[in-house]
Amino acid sequence: MELSKYIPLDKSWIIRMGVLDMVHGYEDIHKFLSSQENLGDDLLALKRAAVVWKSDEPVDVGESGTLYRFLRFASWKLNLNKKFILHGTLPQRKVVDDPEIVHLTQKELLKLDSGTSQWASVAALLGDSERLTNPPFKLALTYEAVEHWNTQRAKGLVWEPRYDETIQKQASAYQSLLNGKAVKFDPKQGEDFCFAYIFGFITAEDGEKKWPAEREHESDRIKEAVEMLNKAKEGKEIESKDHRMVQALAMWGRVNNKEVNFMYPGAVNKSWPQFWQFMKNSKI
Repeated sequence: MELSKYIPLDKSWIIRMGVLDMVHGYEDIHKFLSSQENLGDDLLALKRAAVVWKSDEPVDVGESGTLYRFLRFASWKLNLNKKFILHGTLPQRKVVDDPEIVHLTQKELLKLDSGTSQWASVAALLGDSERLTNPPFKLALTYEAVEHWNTQRAKGLVWEPRYDETIQKQASAYQSLLNGKAVKFDPKQGEDFCFAYIFGFITAEDGEKKWPAEREHESDRIKEAVEMLNKAKEGKEIESKDHRMVQALAMWGRVNNKEVNFMYPGAVNKSWPQFWQFMKNSKI
């Protein structure tokens, strides 16, 4: 199977490009997203936000914590007084509500909301020149994104998109496991936790030590991964609404020849809208 045609855009990279475009007055992000098929829910939210950013209309960020933190910080920093519309689990998630955080250093911002790097990332996107040594994975990505965007704009060029290397790595590992091959999977960031835990590459305890912010996503991923895997082993329906949980358990079920039923199979649309087509066409 040609894996590449099922891999989605890297939403972390595209959201960073989009925010940079929006705060600097470029419309390329909307043009790019309008040209794409099979966008995940978070990128659809970015597309909506790009349309209304210059207006007084509320900004609908969907269920994207990244987009919400980025644009809320930008609203505070730029004195825009934006209103936001939140969906799904996002209204219940821990998100700092204090405009004064725009004055904090990146090190201080990394202590907020269970250690998410999103606040520090948006500070860098909005021009903070501080560059931490050994930054968290997504903050390092942000530094790279800012450099890329600035370099391209200095040349009169548009930024370049990327596809999701994290999902591609998980999909490749899954295909190898499906074919009975030995796999050494090294989880690099929090987005690897669900897959890594469910396939036994990391413990829940180690996951929490590495990425405490995983307790503050669409679910408490540290807790829910343990519960949902046990339910899958018992043949019970999986009621998780977390896209990464559904994806990992569906792949686990296929590898282990275990039928796994999901109450919310559409949750995968958040990050990997072609997931079920990928699963249908993956073969031993």
